[in-house]
Amino acid sequence: MTKIPGPPSFDGLKRRIATHRAEGTPRKNDRFVRQTYCLNLLDARAKAREWFDEYPKAAYWTEVESWRQLEGDQIEFTMRRLPSAD
Repeated sequence: MTKIPGPPSFDGLKRRIATHRAEGTPRKNDRFVRQTYCLNLLDARAKAREWFDEYPKAAYWTEVESWRQLEGDQIEFTMRRLPSAD
């Protein structure tokens, strides 16, 4: 009888992500301005829209760099943009 393997364990990946976040790795030669927020879903969407309205993507390379859903309706996300449109 052949045993069918179960789904892979993500424990190692989870540890690496936690370590990376805890270290706060410096970004060398990275000129981007970043701001991290923790808001409910509707407020998070509104805040992201504010960034895109104030700092247009074409000029500032604005983007949602990372996001994750927390307990309940909370979203933790990081916005990123260049310091100027030059």
